[in-house]
Amino acid sequence: MQAWAEDQGIAGSFITMMGDPAAELTKALDVEMTHPGPPSVGIIGRCKRFAMHVVDGDIKYIAISEAEGDPAGDDDPSASLAPAMLEAI
Repeated sequence: MQAWAEDQGIAGSFITMMGDPAAELTKALDVEMTHPGPPSVGIIGRCKRFAMHVVDGDIKYIAISEAEGDPAGDDDPSASLAPAMLEAI
């Protein structure tokens, strides 16, 4: 995650990037990809594309980018991108 943060130019900023290798948070938040598409191409346990606003451990807002026929939100991730999150919070 550190390398990704560095690549994105946000290392050392107020943004915290975290991994979820055992999918514990993914399952707890109910954002596990259950659509048959990802497993059919070898992607098992993928997390849906989402963004979350958390204050002192309290989830204030969560946005999930998904649509019919686009369960991963790859075609239109706008719901979980910065402009939508800033508007929501």
